[in-house]
Amino acid sequence: MLERARHLDAADPLAGYRGRFEVPEGVIYLDGNSLGCLPKATPDRLAKVVRGEWGEGLIRSWNSADWITMPQRVGAKIAPLIGAQPHEVIAADSTSVNLFKLISAALALQESKGRPSRKTVLSEPGNFPTDLYMIDGLEKQGLAERRLAERASLLDALDGEVALLLLTHAHYKTGALFDMAALTRAAHDAGALVLWDLSHSVGAFPVHLNRCEADFAVGCGYKYLNGGPGAPAFAFVAECHHETLQQPLSGWMGHAAPFAFSDDYEPGAATDRLLCGTPPILGLAALEVGVDLIAQIGVDRLYGKSKALSEFFRQCLAEHGVDIDLVSPSDPAARGSQLSFRHENAYALSQALIARGVIGDFRDPDILRFGFAPAYLSFADIAEAARNLAEVLDSGEWHEEEFSRKAAVT
Repeated sequence: MLERARHLDAADPLAGYRGRFEVPEGVIYLDGNSLGCLPKATPDRLAKVVRGEWGEGLIRSWNSADWITMPQRVGAKIAPLIGAQPHEVIAADSTSVNLFKLISAALALQESKGRPSRKTVLSEPGNFPTDLYMIDGLEKQGLAERRLAERASLLDALDGEVALLLLTHAHYKTGALFDMAALTRAAHDAGALVLWDLSHSVGAFPVHLNRCEADFAVGCGYKYLNGGPGAPAFAFVAECHHETLQQPLSGWMGHAAPFAFSDDYEPGAATDRLLCGTPPILGLAALEVGVDLIAQIGVDRLYGKSKALSEFFRQCLAEHGVDIDLVSPSDPAARGSQLSFRHENAYALSQALIARGVIGDFRDPDILRFGFAPAYLSFADIAEAARNLAEVLDSGEWHEEEFSRKAAVT
């Protein structure tokens, strides 16, 4: 399989982009769906911001280096990656904070439409925890009511009490994709709004928010956008909701005129009102480098290679006789840029692989997860990863005690 992988790499039009990232020698990195690799241009960009714009420009750089518009500028660059207009996306805060803002905004919008009794936020059990926790937090304040329904029952659960449907487009454990267009249409037919979490979608495969008539979306910047640990997230609000958009975190940067220092809050225009505190300039600068690079490569090309890599991985496993329970959809068009497998000792297996330099990850209680970030992965990487997994399973080395001791971050 390694020889075939080399032929595939030789014909790969994206192979040259690997050199644009820091990929440590001896490491096969299959965890870009948790934290993307460092673009080589990022350290120089940060050095310029730190030494030049901050060190020399000091506070003048809010104007001279245009720091003040970075949330809008980076958001506008993310917009085409998710099928949105530039003014519909802003880079700010974390995914969790943006979820809180937009769930609240959806509930307020329902009330403004004369539907104050609609407080139910519908999601699925097993959604990413922060999505469910944010609904729960609003429920504890008496502002929302949480309802969970299995995937097969979501359409039946869309009744007259549902204010908002909140789903993660690509499931974090399995990578299974929702039909965004169909579910958005069904929610609208039921009088509900829709909020999509794109954290495992953006930068990995094409997303069409406007084509699907989505209302709201959020996503993070540190996975496939390669913005670095804790990178700023982004929020999308469809243009049709801009005039009536209300969000509860009415911080000074979301004011129409923040430097007028008025005692009374007046919301800014469009998505500007989603801002809260002072923008994190260093984080935004790093994120901008990653976004520019992904945009240059092109999401369609990345998606094509992603599907090819994941299918090649499955072929390699079959060639090695590896029999492990696949929980991701077998159809590459029905899953995100990952493959997940169930094994009762998934954590120990993941640690044994990491010890060999093959970095995937574990999701409780029994999921061994491999992410395929095609910007910097080669087919040779995939062949070697499959060989290592086969050897770990055959040797039983994962039984070693050190591989069963769980660290704080799994």
